Amino acid sequence: MRFVADVMLGKLARWLRILGYDVAYDPNADDEQLVQQAVSEKRILLTKDRHLVERWRKKLRLNGYLLLTSDDWREQLKQTVAHFGLDIHNRRHTRCPDCNGILKEVAKEAVRYRVPFFVFTQHDHFVQCSQCGKIYWAGSHYERMNAALDELLRDELSKGENANEVDNP
Repeated sequence: MRFVADVMLGKLARWLRILGYDVAYDPNADDEQLVQQAVSEKRILLTKDRHLVERWRKKLRLNGYLLLTSDDWREQLKQTVAHFGLDIHNRRHTRCPDCNGILKEVAKEAVRYRVPFFVFTQHDHFVQCSQCGKIYWAGSHYERMNAALDELLRDELSKGENANEVDNP
């Protein structure tokens, strides 16, 4: 399942990427560009803009869309996960939250001079974004992110994996 998020949904895009979903996000894209990208790349549009949906509804029906109701990214994430029955267990930390690139394992020695010395000495597992080159490791931030997601999505976690069909509201 691939998404494109409108300009108002930058934090949602980031957290969906942390969950492992392919989310295109360009804060400079106008409505027409968003719809074109959704259609041409077979992405589901995530938006808070009711006028965008009303104006482009016929084109958006091809791949689907979700009109989000909350201004809070946490509620937006819950609404998106529930609506599409997203897998919130098995794909975490497989995409770069910054650029959407795929994270690939990299040898520890390859990052020796690219991470802080303490990090290099304390961690053995590193991943690197295939697109922007950023390096990640499972430090305390990793644990805090997982704990925050588990807490936020605890209702979905208790349901287990739920593979629903993508539909339009």
